[in-house]
Amino acid sequence: MVKNIIMWVVIAGVLMSVFSNFGGSDRKSANAVSYSQFISSVNAGQVSKVSIDGPSIIGTKTSGERFTTRSPGDIHLVDDLLKNGVEIVAKEPEQQSFLMSLLISWFPMLLLIGVWIFFMRQMQGGGGAGRGAMSFGKSKAKLLAEDEVKVTFDDVAGVQEAKEEVVEVVDFLRDPSKFQKLGGMIPRGILMSGSPGTGKTLLAKAIAGEAKVPFFSISGSDFVEMFVGVGASRVRDMFEQAKKSAPCIIFIDEIDAVGRSRGVGMGGGNDEREQTLNQLLVEMDGFSGNEGVIVIAATNRPDVLDPALLRPGRFDRQVEVPLPDIRGREQILKVHLKKVPMSDGIKPSLIARGTPGFSGADLANLVNEAALFAARADKKVVEMSDMENAKDKVLMGAERRSMVMSEDEKRCTAYHEAGHAIVGRLVPEHDPVYKVTIIPRGRALGVTMFLPERDQISISKRKLESQLSSLYGGRLAEEIIFGVDAVTTGASNDIERASAIARNMITQWGFSEKLGPLNYGQDENAMGYTGGQSKMISDVTTQEINDEVRLLIDRNFKRARVLLDENIDILHAMTDALMKYETLNSDQLDQLMARTTVEPSADWEEDNDDKGSGGVVAEAESKAENAKDATSQVGGTAEQP
Repeated sequence: MVKNIIMWVVIAGVLMSVFSNFGGSDRKSANAVSYSQFISSVNAGQVSKVSIDGPSIIGTKTSGERFTTRSPGDIHLVDDLLKNGVEIVAKEPEQQSFLMSLLISWFPMLLLIGVWIFFMRQMQGGGGAGRGAMSFGKSKAKLLAEDEVKVTFDDVAGVQEAKEEVVEVVDFLRDPSKFQKLGGMIPRGILMSGSPGTGKTLLAKAIAGEAKVPFFSISGSDFVEMFVGVGASRVRDMFEQAKKSAPCIIFIDEIDAVGRSRGVGMGGGNDEREQTLNQLLVEMDGFSGNEGVIVIAATNRPDVLDPALLRPGRFDRQVEVPLPDIRGREQILKVHLKKVPMSDGIKPSLIARGTPGFSGADLANLVNEAALFAARADKKVVEMSDMENAKDKVLMGAERRSMVMSEDEKRCTAYHEAGHAIVGRLVPEHDPVYKVTIIPRGRALGVTMFLPERDQISISKRKLESQLSSLYGGRLAEEIIFGVDAVTTGASNDIERASAIARNMITQWGFSEKLGPLNYGQDENAMGYTGGQSKMISDVTTQEINDEVRLLIDRNFKRARVLLDENIDILHAMTDALMKYETLNSDQLDQLMARTTVEPSADWEEDNDDKGSGGVVAEAESKAENAKDATSQVGGTAEQP
């Protein structure tokens, strides 16, 4: 940054000095007059001195005033000046040196060439040793020396099995003879795959930090340029540098950017990306050996990689880095909590139990949000209440207390959320209700948050049907209380999710007696609630699928209505409690389901004392968008379109 500023200052200074040579300081301080006025002043005896420089005339009047004019080639001018006693000074024409003339004439072209070279170096990451303006084919890999990588296995938690897979790589880098004397060979490449934020990059750094070897880091997208052959050249250059520093580690992040299956894009074998991939395949396992160079790659999409990359001899070992379980989350929280001052009341085990489905990055964000909450309150340490507030923000979104809603809209929202909570409490195998609120959060108007008691590996048909019933509980509550014509659009996302679950139950999970355990969906949609259908299915089968989906939804829709009709008193009581307290926790929901008096929560009493009024702030309901779909379920009222 400093070099760039200095360069532009030098260019500006040179430009100013050149342009200043084209103007005279004498002319800037003199008044311009016409030639006829000049002759009149001479004849009137008002001019005392003139300086003639070719056609340019700079004069001084008897009053001391300076002026300038230009001669039209008057041959009698000198006679008139002498006749009127004007002092005449003739300037000798300036003679520029040959070098100065050459510089002035070529300066614009040299300036353009210099600017072009500067920008080319910037685009190519130039400026380093051995890099010229045309270093397109040089590798962009960043080299971290063995003493620069400070991350160790102690900084990586929650992925114990993945750590065990790579420990022997560290042993090989430290003592290769231990394996070589028995004929063993260390894997040439390790492919780490997993969900975003699970710690793949951190684990690769820990390997380099433990082994104390150089670490080359590059992204898959850094290989590909607009010029064909540049990516392949960069791959060659990177491996040449790595061989000089062997033993070492090359880490390629997001390798799917360059390692996608060949033959599916435009350009066929001449495509730049495919040429780059071909060169990478050759460098990893070709005629030339790369002893001591271990390639570690990370991706979120191992399914799209070219099969040639995954064969033995290239990426010999594939390490899955999964989402952490409850014990792993506790270990990750302990690592991040070391970086913040915390009170003795914080229990990582309780936080881990309430954050199923969180990745390592999510947990780091949770601790950071808690620290921000504590800082806003001018606290000296982070307390458990700050962790709870941070968890609510991450799961459900930030509160929007400034949003203004009418009393009728708030009551409709409260009935909607109460319907979700009651049905969720009464159907079998449903996740427990964590919290219900009518305070606007995120991009929606309300939320009923369900959190599982433990990590989920698989889901039963009974639990899926219970989710369908609870998703329709909000819409049914509005319909029962306000009538069919008064139902709002707040259940739009509930209907969308319920329809996707029901269609997947029929087309992908074999939960239909009529259609049997067959897969009627597309392969790429097999793991998500997308409900895609193959074009190979006949119209008759498609109609049968639609009928089965409708029967499944109708059955659970009717079950939810029966449950709400039988517990209408709880529905009214829960709505009144939401209107008063805005947010209900699990203990208050237990009291409501037991038809006992609802006690205010400690947080509500504290807020009520601070406000001094106890009134209800403008509320609404929010829904956590994708709040860990695999491990938690949210039912809420969506914002009006």
